[in-house]
Amino acid sequence: MTGFTRRAALAAPLGLAAPAALAQGAAAPGAWPDRPVRLVVAFPAGSVTDSLVRNLVDGLSRELGQPVVVDNRPGGNGVVGTMAVRNAAPDGYTGVILSVTNGALNTYLVRNLAYDPMRDFAHVGFLAVAPYLLVVPANSPARTLREFVELARRRPGELTFSHGNASALIGSERLNRMAGVRMLAVPSRGGPEALTEVIAGRIDSTLTDFAAGLAQVREGRVRALGVTSAEVFPLAPEIPPIASVLPGYELIVWFGIATPTGTPPEVVARWNRAINAVLGQAETRERLARFGYAPRPMSPEQWRDFLQTEITDLTRLAREVGLEPS
Repeated sequence: MTGFTRRAALAAPLGLAAPAALAQGAAAPGAWPDRPVRLVVAFPAGSVTDSLVRNLVDGLSRELGQPVVVDNRPGGNGVVGTMAVRNAAPDGYTGVILSVTNGALNTYLVRNLAYDPMRDFAHVGFLAVAPYLLVVPANSPARTLREFVELARRRPGELTFSHGNASALIGSERLNRMAGVRMLAVPSRGGPEALTEVIAGRIDSTLTDFAAGLAQVREGRVRALGVTSAEVFPLAPEIPPIASVLPGYELIVWFGIATPTGTPPEVVARWNRAINAVLGQAETRERLARFGYAPRPMSPEQWRDFLQTEITDLTRLAREVGLEPS
């Protein structure tokens, strides 16, 4: 990867602006766009991906001079919505949000995947990153990650963790391996349900979306033991990284926009300027921070390189923890 790493993504200050060439705002009026633009979210309304996008569309609409409309097309772990954009006209008017699941993990976990996130898309701009939070019930005897690991070692196979998606499962299983413990995986229908089980005390831990978890931590319903960024996450500096106990541990979620391959270069550049202009605005950064997202402007080339690295790394992690394609 050139010029960008996952660690840099999380360690850089939230106020980091894009390079001047990437953050000049809207380009001079031209032929594109001359009608509304559609952004497909391949997951349900209310999902973490949907939440991020809906906090950006007003700004993108202003920058592009046309309405940007969110189109939720869930199904098949993101395959349905992603395929809808793969098959769309390569004119820049239809984009998709690529995230950890449909942008990287599906390439390993879905047999005969009908799209290739590298080959079939033009990577117009990166949006944001966020870590997971490791949380336990509020009445858990473990008050720190070290105590939780010691508890799991004393009770092999007895403690449980819930997971609502493949990346949370990978993160939990990797924690198990690195800590030398054995906890029982309990699948949930999604991240909110996995977190609810921990709040209720029926499950001993989960890796949950940062914003959802932090809200419950601050209300005293769960206890945070660690954050999955490699270093202290600026939005919650009081929560130590899991890597402070298990060196080398890291897991982030991320989001970027792609359009069908063949999108004209000038349209890709126009998209990228608009995205980075919005991400560079203090109002946007403040709004996203409230939801746990750290905006990260990138060039199309940086975004493409980042995606390729994530596909490689997440495939390796999925194999390491024993996940099999289906």
